[in-house]
Amino acid sequence: MPVSSTYQPDPHFYGLGPEFGDPVEVAEFPMHRLVWRDQRAAQRVGLDTLSDAEWVAHFGRFESLPNMAQPPVAMRYHGHQFRTYNPQLGDGRGFLFGQLRDQNGRLLDLGTKGSGQTPWSRQGDGRLTLKGGVREVLAARMLEAQGVNTSKALSLIETGENLIRSDEPSPTRSAVLVRLQHSHVRFGTFQRHAFLDAPERLTALVDHCVALYYPHLQDLEGPARAAALVREVALATAEMVAGWMAAGFVHGVLNTDNMNVTGESFDYGPWRFLPVADGNFTAAYFDQTGLYAYGRQPEAGLWNLKQLAGALTPIGELESLTEAVRAYPPAFAHAQQAALLRRLGLKVSPKAEDSRTMLDAMFAFMARSGVSWDGFFHDWFGGLASEARAMAGPRATFYQGEDFKAWVTWLDQFAPERPERLSHAYFQTAEPASLVIEEVEALWARIAEQDDWSGFHQKLADIDQLGLALA
Repeated sequence: MPVSSTYQPDPHFYGLGPEFGDPVEVAEFPMHRLVWRDQRAAQRVGLDTLSDAEWVAHFGRFESLPNMAQPPVAMRYHGHQFRTYNPQLGDGRGFLFGQLRDQNGRLLDLGTKGSGQTPWSRQGDGRLTLKGGVREVLAARMLEAQGVNTSKALSLIETGENLIRSDEPSPTRSAVLVRLQHSHVRFGTFQRHAFLDAPERLTALVDHCVALYYPHLQDLEGPARAAALVREVALATAEMVAGWMAAGFVHGVLNTDNMNVTGESFDYGPWRFLPVADGNFTAAYFDQTGLYAYGRQPEAGLWNLKQLAGALTPIGELESLTEAVRAYPPAFAHAQQAALLRRLGLKVSPKAEDSRTMLDAMFAFMARSGVSWDGFFHDWFGGLASEARAMAGPRATFYQGEDFKAWVTWLDQFAPERPERLSHAYFQTAEPASLVIEEVEALWARIAEQDDWSGFHQKLADIDQLGLALA
C-alpha cells in the first residue's frame, strides 16, 4: 500500500464550482530528480510510506493520489500588486493538486509551483527555477523552526529544463515544488468575485471558509458571518506578521494575492532575513519605494485586510466589517510582544508596559550597535541566564555603551521561560542558525557550479537544531 493508514483525502474546493478554478494539464518534464521530501510533514498526512519512485510519480508527474481523482485546478483570483489592482491574476504556474487531512483532522492543500502553464500564465512559462525552489524550502523551514505559521515545502523535484530569467544568471535549472498549506484561498479570491459583481459567489466563498477553517462561526448568518470571518482573518494575520517581525523576516511581496484566509506565510519569492535591525530593509530589488520593507509589513497587513473587508461589502455591513478590521492593530501589538519575548526565551511580564519599554530599548540598542539580528537573539536567549555566555561570545564587543545598559537593566524583571532549554547543544555553539542572503547565495553557488548539495542539507540540519532547541 503506497500510502499509510492515516492518509485521509478530503477534497472540498472543487465543490465551489467552475467560477473558482480551471482544470489544467500537467506539464511534461524531461527529467524527474527528487532533491527534497519533507518526511516530517509527509508523516502528518500519511504520505511518508511512499517510495521515492511513487513520490516522483505523484509529485513530479502528478499522477492522482488514491481516492483523489479530481483534476488539478488553477485557482482564480485578482489582487492588488504594489497597491495597483490587477484583474488578470490567477494561478499562472501552479495548481491545487488535492486536499487531505492531517493526523489532527486539519484540512491541508497540496499546492504546486512550477507545474506548467495555465489559463492564467499570461506570457509566463509556468516554470520554477531550481534556485527558487531551494529558497522556498529554506524559508519555510526556518520560519517553521521559529514557530511562525507557514506553509511547508513538502517536495522539490528537479525537472531538467533550462530556463531564462532576467533576475538570475541564465539559462538556469528548473524544478517543481509542492507545498502543504491549510488554505490557498487568498484575499484576492474574494476581490475577484466582488469585481465581477457576483455576491452569490462571495456568499458561497464565505460559507466555504467558515465551514472548513472557522467552524465556530457556523451559527452566524449573512452580514454577521462575513464580518466575523474578516475578524478571524485579521487576528490570524496579526499573529503571522508578528512572527515575521520577531524572526527578522521580510516577505518582499505583500500583495493581496499573497495573503490567505488562514494567516499562513506562503509563496516565498524575493524574501530576506535581516542581517541587522533596520526598519527600511527591503527584500525585492524592484521595491524601489520600500513599500514592503521590514518595518512596513504590519502596515501592509492592515492595508490588505481593508481590501478584503471592502470586497465583502456587497454581502456585509460596512460598519461591522470596519470594526472587524479594527481588531488587527491591538492584536498585532500584543502578538508582536509575545513573539519577541518567545524569541528571547523570556516569560511575559505581568505589566504590559514593562514589556513594551524593554523591547523598545532592545530595538534602540540593536539599531545603533549594528549587532547581528540572529546573533543577538542567540546570545541573549534566556535573558540574564545567558549573560556569561553572551559576554564570552564573538559579539561581546557589541555589548557595551549606554544603549546596551539601558536595555540590559530591564532584564532583571524578565525570568527565562523554560530555562532548561539553555542546556540544548544548540546554545553551546557560538553562532546561530541563520539565512542571511550571503549564506543562501553561497550554498546555491555550490549547487549551481558543482551540484554539491551538502551545504543545503547542512543548513536544514542547523535549522532543525534551532527548532528543537526552541521546542
